Amino acid sequence: MRVERRSWDGSDPRGLAAELRAAAECELPAGIAEAVATTIESVRVGGDATVIELGERFDGARAAALRVPDEELDRALDSLRPGLREALKRAAANIETVATAQAASSWTSEPDAARIEIAEVPVAAAAVYAPGGRAPYPSSVLMGAVPAVVAGVERVAVASPSGPGGLPHDVVLAAARIAGATEAYAMGGAQAIAALAYGTESVSPVDVIAGPGSPWVQEAKLQCSRVVGIDGYAGPSELMVVCDGSADPLPLALDLLAQAEHGPDSPLLVVSPSGDALEAIGDALDRLAPGRPSAHDARVDLVTVDSGGMAAAAALAQAYAPEHVEVVCDGAEEIAAELTTSGCVFTGPGAAVAFGDYAAGSNHILPTGGAGRFTGPVGPGTFRRRISRVSVDRVAAGPLAAAVDEIARAEGFPVHGESALRRVGEDASGPGESAS
Repeated sequence: MRVERRSWDGSDPRGLAAELRAAAECELPAGIAEAVATTIESVRVGGDATVIELGERFDGARAAALRVPDEELDRALDSLRPGLREALKRAAANIETVATAQAASSWTSEPDAARIEIAEVPVAAAAVYAPGGRAPYPSSVLMGAVPAVVAGVERVAVASPSGPGGLPHDVVLAAARIAGATEAYAMGGAQAIAALAYGTESVSPVDVIAGPGSPWVQEAKLQCSRVVGIDGYAGPSELMVVCDGSADPLPLALDLLAQAEHGPDSPLLVVSPSGDALEAIGDALDRLAPGRPSAHDARVDLVTVDSGGMAAAAALAQAYAPEHVEVVCDGAEEIAAELTTSGCVFTGPGAAVAFGDYAAGSNHILPTGGAGRFTGPVGPGTFRRRISRVSVDRVAAGPLAAAVDEIARAEGFPVHGESALRRVGEDASGPGESAS
């Protein structure tokens, strides 16, 4: 682990947050946008054959066919060792419980006696991308597919790269079956996103694509977002720990090392008014890291707050807007309640990020790179869209039509006003006037 230490005077949390983000940013591979654009166009033109060819080139395995037969999903589920199968089922049940609680569907209001209904309706088809590079990710399948099913999506597809046998990993297929996905595809990378967005001979296009993935996958989601909804851009996984001198350094060091398993580009920060606590966490990292080779050599910033105490530390977390933030201190509940820009807030010494990553029921497909300021976790709402329904009876139409006519004429659109007035049997009084 690359441990960096700094002191902060507690002023300008936005400035320090920007500085910390700049220090953690990694450059994307050169030419990625152009390469992804070429891949997308190749899939649009070449269909199944191109997706299979690119999968073999980039993933090192050739899919016999893109669509995974249903019997392969059943076989994969049956083949899992019982402990893993039951763990996936328990996680899926918890994710479903949380998603169901989020799934309020509509509301109605009656301003000026007009009836306005805002309904949330599911999209017709959604896809969840599960990476397959470093390892299989059945948890990402559950995090994406279960909320889509709860949202009421009729077609829920899972896409993941082929393995040596020409199929995605068995644990990914088993998770797709547990989650209730209706179809699975042996394809990965930017070509999978293009196939899901535009369709091929074997893949019907979907309306929303969600899930983590490589920079090529995320770039493909961005480029295809002109024709398909996406959950957002998933960058490197992030963790900020906000703690005081009461925190136990050992579990916090393990939490940081756990996040470092995602890759060397994962930004990791610990902020505290207690220099002793930070030194203890740094010592624990130095002691534990050599025996945990799955944790990459990620950078960890240990920030001592010289002035402002825990309030300043919380202000920095609010400005940084991390994907995950752990609050471990006296009064943790009160501080956590003030953190509104993080993807997920873990409160108290028992709330390891790992619980949220796998089985607690919260979602681990979260905003990164500070995007928590304007978006949130994947949930049923990711796979739903709002639709307005307006009913205006003759009683309501009178005063509304007059208001419409006034505003429309001021904007230079007199026919708008005329169409409203006609509903109450009135004629427009004259030519429209533009607002000055």
